[in-house]
Amino acid sequence: MSILLSVWNTIQNNLFPYFEEVLEPLSEKEQRFIQVVTLMNPQKHMSNYKWKGNGRKPEDRVSLLKAFIAKTVYNSETTEMLIENLKNSENLRRLCGWEYSFQVPSSSTFSRASEQFSEDQLAEKIHEAMIKEYCGHKLAGHVSRDPTEIDAREKPVRKEKKEHDDTLPKRKRGRPEKGGVVPPEPLKRLDIQPFRTLEENLADLPEKCDVGTKKDSKGHKTSWNGYKLHIDTIDGDIPVSAVLTSASLHDSQVAVPLAQMTAQRIVNLYDLTDSAYDAAPIKDVSTRLGHVPIIEHNPRRGEKREMSPAEKTRYAQRSSAERVNSNLKDNHGGSRIRVKGSAKIMTQLMFGLIVITAIQLIRLIV
Repeated sequence: MSILLSVWNTIQNNLFPYFEEVLEPLSEKEQRFIQVVTLMNPQKHMSNYKWKGNGRKPEDRVSLLKAFIAKTVYNSETTEMLIENLKNSENLRRLCGWEYSFQVPSSSTFSRASEQFSEDQLAEKIHEAMIKEYCGHKLAGHVSRDPTEIDAREKPVRKEKKEHDDTLPKRKRGRPEKGGVVPPEPLKRLDIQPFRTLEENLADLPEKCDVGTKKDSKGHKTSWNGYKLHIDTIDGDIPVSAVLTSASLHDSQVAVPLAQMTAQRIVNLYDLTDSAYDAAPIKDVSTRLGHVPIIEHNPRRGEKREMSPAEKTRYAQRSSAERVNSNLKDNHGGSRIRVKGSAKIMTQLMFGLIVITAIQLIRLIV
């Protein structure tokens, strides 16, 4: 909190008065943009983008990165809308680093920069650094884990048929012969994940666009083409980790790698999840990490087990995950994805989570 308070005092006492001297009066959105950019500290992550002296000097990547953050803060639907906003708003343009409107790059330059940022996972690295700097030194009470559907303008890929491992005997259909040897069931992903590293688990998750299906609050099935964004959120509605997968992947398959990722960034006490995560390996990993898992019971053809009053009180905190999901979609571009490919989509979504993280951090001290 002392680090965050120091940054806030710098913004309030130094940055805002300075910009008000050299710019027109700052709007609320412009002040928010300054807060977000200051907390994310873009210069800290841009050493790989400096011009090496070979070929034509590229557009300043720091200015382009700031512009993408501005796109998220203003919830601009397209890059063309962002460019128009930069050309018409002198304050915003100068805050990004361009003095005159003719200096604002074309949409193709923004596209190339977006592709480069996506390949380097720049947004993910910036968000991770923010969480470790401002949240990593304090104890978090609850981590609420929940996915949200991401619609994409892509054609879903066909699922590839699983090839049989020739080293294992084939299982015959029907009842086994008396005295015969029954080949063992192959291990499922969830059974293997607790014994693998985070990198191994992430590499095993599908990332291609496909069709996802879920039941709404009334029990009706709905489907979408695209992806799922799985998010861990702590108290204060601060997203601390996120993983993008294919839409059809079951929520439970991401619980272990997401828990591993979050454990590298913060320390928390409770893991709050719904009944989709009610599985022994997930509970074991949570306990092994020193957490108390509070998971809604999944009856699975049995009688539903109710939570204790204390568990219900804790579980009520899980609404923070739903607020972050809706905030991302309603206010920061999560529901209007125009780019294609998991890497580019993840970058756009992570820009939204960076903005949400910065805003929620500021609200802790205001």
